Amino acid sequence: MNAERDLAPLAPSVVRALNDKLYEKRKVAALEIEKLVREFVAQNNTSQIKHVILILSQEFALSQHPHSRKGGLIGLAACSIALGKDSGLYLKELIEPVLTCFNDADSRLRYYACEALYNIVKVARGSVLPHFNVLFDGLSKLAADPDPNVKSGSELLDRLLKDIVTESNQFDLVGFIPLLRERIYSNNQYARQFIISWILVLESVPDINLLDYLPEILDGLFQILGDNSKEIRKMCEVALGEFLKEIKKNPSSVKFAEMANILVIHCQAADDLIQLTAMCWMREFIQLAGRVMLPYSSGILTAVLPCLSYDDRKKNIKEVANVCNQSLMKLVIPEDDEMDEAKQSVTLSDEPNLEEPVSKPEAASSGSLDASGDSNVSNASVCTVTSSERIQVTLNLDGIVQVLDCHLHDTSIGMMTRIAVLKWLYHLYIKTPRKMFRHTDSLFPILLRTLSDESDEVILKDLEVLAEIASSPAGQTEGFGPSEAAEPRPSQVELHVPIRNSQLSSSGPKGLECSPSTPTMNSYFYKFMINLLKRFSGERKLLETRGAFIIRQLCLLLNAENIFHSMADILLREEDLKFASTMVHTLNTILLTSSELFQLRNQLKDLRTPESRNLFCCLYRSWCHNPVTTVSLCFLTQNYKHAYDLIQKFGDLEVTVDFLTEVDKLVQLIECPIFTYLRLQLLDVKNNPYLIKALYGLLMLLPQSSAFQLLSHRLQCVPNPELMQSADGSRASASSRRPASSTIDYTELLQHFDKVQSKHLEVRHQRAGRAEQPERRVVL
Repeated sequence: MNAERDLAPLAPSVVRALNDKLYEKRKVAALEIEKLVREFVAQNNTSQIKHVILILSQEFALSQHPHSRKGGLIGLAACSIALGKDSGLYLKELIEPVLTCFNDADSRLRYYACEALYNIVKVARGSVLPHFNVLFDGLSKLAADPDPNVKSGSELLDRLLKDIVTESNQFDLVGFIPLLRERIYSNNQYARQFIISWILVLESVPDINLLDYLPEILDGLFQILGDNSKEIRKMCEVALGEFLKEIKKNPSSVKFAEMANILVIHCQAADDLIQLTAMCWMREFIQLAGRVMLPYSSGILTAVLPCLSYDDRKKNIKEVANVCNQSLMKLVIPEDDEMDEAKQSVTLSDEPNLEEPVSKPEAASSGSLDASGDSNVSNASVCTVTSSERIQVTLNLDGIVQVLDCHLHDTSIGMMTRIAVLKWLYHLYIKTPRKMFRHTDSLFPILLRTLSDESDEVILKDLEVLAEIASSPAGQTEGFGPSEAAEPRPSQVELHVPIRNSQLSSSGPKGLECSPSTPTMNSYFYKFMINLLKRFSGERKLLETRGAFIIRQLCLLLNAENIFHSMADILLREEDLKFASTMVHTLNTILLTSSELFQLRNQLKDLRTPESRNLFCCLYRSWCHNPVTTVSLCFLTQNYKHAYDLIQKFGDLEVTVDFLTEVDKLVQLIECPIFTYLRLQLLDVKNNPYLIKALYGLLMLLPQSSAFQLLSHRLQCVPNPELMQSADGSRASASSRRPASSTIDYTELLQHFDKVQSKHLEVRHQRAGRAEQPERRVVL
């Protein structure tokens, strides 16, 4: 028989037995093959050994007949047993046909293949390591086999292979990593369990340094961490925990930079366990790697900032994210602001669109990051790591500012995130002011809009940033200052108000009050004041609900005199007279009642210095938008004769209900502690006749109301009322006790008051005519 001749040296009885459907007969044939191969080994007849293996592979294991394949598998296992320690010479020929049977449709045949390979590996031991990848690939498929018997057999083979790897020092980790990186993305639970079990084994082997290749598999590990199986998630947690322990022990050998973006992506995962684990890793990376993480700051902030607004259901993530945020902020140091002037000029000329504002929040919302590839030259700085080691890191300030800007534009983010963003901006303006002022024009509009936030704490932080912008010396740097900045874009709030020459060239002391800034303020200060008033003008609700709060806080953060001086100067040129009157009333109330302005009130009360008189004149001209506030300013500055002259002019004004309401409030204010000195001066009738006359003038303006009764009772307490009948030339007045005040041209101030009130009257008439409903008035 040709078949029998072709299959020599196998006896025909052995061939028939191998093809038999009964396992026992195939087993007998296998014993005959084992005996035959042992004889060939004793004779050192390698050609016959190879021929027998080839026959068993081609004619049996790879046969189309299932029983023949089963016979071939058991025959190959018998060959391996017979070869013993020499089986390593024939492993490729022995293993390949068996692995092919791993893909057989018959589960029984797959089981026999697994059994055969177990016997081959058991005999060969460490000799199989050069073929580890193909064995691992086959096992990873059997790990997900639906048949429990096959799966059980693969587990036995898997444990054997792990034992071999553990006891060997010849494992080819470099060659294995690509296969591991590919298989780790499997979605099958059993395959994932198989992968994790191998990673745990490799981690436990002292001679295998899997940490060097962690960047290759870290992403896959985090994906497995989101598996539906609790057991697999737990195994993955253990594996990641072991890696993190090793990272803490040997931080110098860790490739932090290569894993930074991977963590950024998983810090934004929807799965809580993945997000928390990734955030914990990020915390350790920032603390261990330090400034090495700076180039990835924009991505880290993209992931961390939203977590700061989590509620108690994600408290753990929020707490870790907060530590990450604080640690990252500490990495930014003043040295990051240093730059070579030549490089600076080149960078600015090469990047004309550097200050363009971000209008699309999605620009920084993705997890994909650019660490340093596109960073410009001016962002490079050198940081001293140790006394002998200097490394160059790149602070991607443009990317950081873009992320912060996007988060401020996103109205859906929580309060704590907005506060963190503002803290970051403040920190950057403190640590890197020169670089940050390149972004001020693009940040300015959103910072102004943030003043409308519903949270007082957010507004406070926002004001701190704006105050730092307005007072930082870097704001005056040529080339970075607002006056040299790029042309304003349509999407931005205008940063200047056209100044009419006719208003600035007036004669007298008025010319003194128009200096927009002082040595402690930069050129952004005046522009901030302009835009703040524009904000109040366009959003009256903000002025009503938060206006006083905002201005009072600014007086704490900046110089109160500068604030009132500049706002009065701007309001002097305000075309919306109704807003000007409202704003003046708000400022006057703050000036008279806020504890923060105690020193400023004392400065105005005496008018002893040229600066205080200059401030009074500046305030007075704007305060003229509101007659009653003008009188109160005169009371504050003890200009009682001028207050009396003003009240005399009230008879020529249109007295509305609103006007009388303000007089009522002024009477209430006179009874407050702020005007204690004024009430005490009523005892000195001889030297304060115009104070008493002014108060009586207010009394005559009031209708019979509670305010009328209050002021009337106060005036009844004035001693010796007949002394009020004094001639101007025979009595010493308050102004005579303050000769310095004589430098103020009160006549010119009265003329200015008349001029401003005439404009108000004209505007009211025009408004009434348009509405065809005359304003209700009470005329005295």
